[in-house]
Amino acid sequence: MRGPLGAVIGRYPSSDGNTQMGGIIRHNRKCRDIAFLVIFIAFWVAMIVNSSFGFNQGNPLRLTYGLDYKGNVCGDKNAQPGLRQLELRYWLNPNQVYQSGLKGSEFKLANARSICLLDCPFASEDQLNWVCDYPEGDIHLSMDDWIDRNYDYYEFLTPEMRNSSLQLQGPCYPVIFPSVNVYWSCQYIARASNISLRHWQQMGGVNINEDIIIDKSIHRSINSRSSVLKRYMADIGKSWPVLIVCGGFLPLFLSVIWLLMIRHFVAAMPWVTVALFNVLIVSVTMFYYLKAGWIGNDAISPIIGEHDPYIRIFGREIHHIRAVAVLMTFIMIVSVLTSIAIVRRILMATSVLKAKINYFNGLICIQVAAKVIGEVQALIIFPIIPYTILAIFYMFWFSAALHLFSSGQVVQNDCNTNCCAYDLVSKRVNCDHCCGYSIHYTPHIGVAILFHLFGCYWATQFFIACSSTVIAGSVASYYWARGETSPEIPFLPVFSSMKRLMRYGLGSVALGSLIVSFVESLRFMLESIRRKLKVSSTTPHSYMGKAAFHSSRFCFRCIEWTIKSVNRNAYIMIAITGKSFCKASEIATELIINNILRIGRVNVIGDVILFLGKLCVSLSSALFAFLMLDTHKYRSAHNKISSPVFPVVVCWGLGYVVATLFFAVVEMSIDTIILSFCQDSEEHQGTAQYAPPLLIETLNDQNELQRLTQGPH
Repeated sequence: MRGPLGAVIGRYPSSDGNTQMGGIIRHNRKCRDIAFLVIFIAFWVAMIVNSSFGFNQGNPLRLTYGLDYKGNVCGDKNAQPGLRQLELRYWLNPNQVYQSGLKGSEFKLANARSICLLDCPFASEDQLNWVCDYPEGDIHLSMDDWIDRNYDYYEFLTPEMRNSSLQLQGPCYPVIFPSVNVYWSCQYIARASNISLRHWQQMGGVNINEDIIIDKSIHRSINSRSSVLKRYMADIGKSWPVLIVCGGFLPLFLSVIWLLMIRHFVAAMPWVTVALFNVLIVSVTMFYYLKAGWIGNDAISPIIGEHDPYIRIFGREIHHIRAVAVLMTFIMIVSVLTSIAIVRRILMATSVLKAKINYFNGLICIQVAAKVIGEVQALIIFPIIPYTILAIFYMFWFSAALHLFSSGQVVQNDCNTNCCAYDLVSKRVNCDHCCGYSIHYTPHIGVAILFHLFGCYWATQFFIACSSTVIAGSVASYYWARGETSPEIPFLPVFSSMKRLMRYGLGSVALGSLIVSFVESLRFMLESIRRKLKVSSTTPHSYMGKAAFHSSRFCFRCIEWTIKSVNRNAYIMIAITGKSFCKASEIATELIINNILRIGRVNVIGDVILFLGKLCVSLSSALFAFLMLDTHKYRSAHNKISSPVFPVVVCWGLGYVVATLFFAVVEMSIDTIILSFCQDSEEHQGTAQYAPPLLIETLNDQNELQRLTQGPH
């Protein structure tokens, strides 16, 4: 049997018979779960090594821009020749593009000769325009002169060069098809210029295929899954000011405002929170409708810059954002209906005694927590410390993630098809080593990315757990001193709690956050397997199979929720007792089971209000992210994002994390007060001695408890 909690937080004999007179939460603690702290430190070393690999091998430009025929990344100022501002990939030989689009063809678009340009060439209405290779060898032009001449030096070619150009072997190639900038690649429009084609035929040029395949081949490459994923990752890199403002500063400001409001306007906060939540979720959904093109004419477009309004090109991104819009519609409907149910519950509280007591008990518990925050005022500003640490970590993590996703080796393809082209340096048509280049990804890169993602989740859970434990220790100091100024309360309880955590509890917090991260990662992997099975049509078709399939998912979510709940209460007991994670979980679980009715009827209203509050902060971050991404900066030129989906989702996630850090002040205050109250009641024959008067009047009435649990006779 464990001894009374007063042994470690009051002046009662401990389980070993000794009397502790050291005051509130001061006793013979020792370091717990050291092995897991060592694992966490080793994990951080591995994270640094893993990130250094990304910084060494990666180049975020690869996520946005393509490779030319020399293996250079378009837009790379360090390439040879220098390609600064030359961000658009253009395929020179239209016949190679056509050949790559033929069904069963061994020729791949990656082997078609491509260069980097400043803008997409256009066919002339009165003559034949040319696009020539980078100036080298006997072509004595600088890159700037080449650009100023619209990439055309055909007049400087020797007869031999002109003859090879008419065979579509360069160094100059005719501009027969118009092209448009689609995600920094010049996509051909299969509508040949009659004038340009006539001039080409009069000059004796080889036949040029005009089939629609020439359009589809490039479009298929631009819209491949890997290309879309790269663009989504690049969107995060381009929108970093949005992430800082809407994912960092805005939720910080809103969270502090919410804490101040919950302290001074407790009774009105349920109404304000429910109303604001509904307005925000409807607004965010409407923005998705706008970008999906279902409202107005502001749908996202893959075309960059000015173009013929009759040219319409659709990418995967528009389908993705429409899918998200449908999902948000479903979430919005469920949320509105749930909000109506909550409002009806509150209104019924005025006429139904039991509901009334439950509702006001929830508010009273928040009022007590608000009083604690008012007395221990450092709690309001304390979350800024973990917020700052997480902000620094996220900046490092996102930078490393962009480099990891763009890592890999640029290698020349091994092709056996005809890719002959004129080499200005060797002054002849070269058919050897003329294949294009691709980025080769090895399996260990995928493992490194998965490890990096797991590291982000574990680190986030760890810092949130540390913040929660510090808050729990501070609130416990207040509770067990009867909410009065006492010499037993440290002068700065928050910093005293931080000191205890740093000295004794980091291993236990590392273990708790590891368990949550492991379970969440396992659920993610199972969900990925489920999606692959669904795509391959191998999901169970029988009624029993489907029932088992969906019930297993539901059970796993229940396990995940239970573990997170147990962890939160375990952190409270770690802060109070200094026990190991497993022992603290056992104590907390025993207290909850013994007082399940009392805790359940008090904590539900508070948890709902706090959860809706966190959603309000995160949805506000998402809404402002939409507004910032809708400005001209992110809709044109090299800062254009392919879709607002990923930046908005990231801002929503960051906003939720920041809100969790700040709202934990109220959440952990409520939970700590409730657990302390339950233990206080157990140690004093059902009558709490240390609880604040307001809480005693609400929860310490045994006749009321019996009437609520048994109901009317």
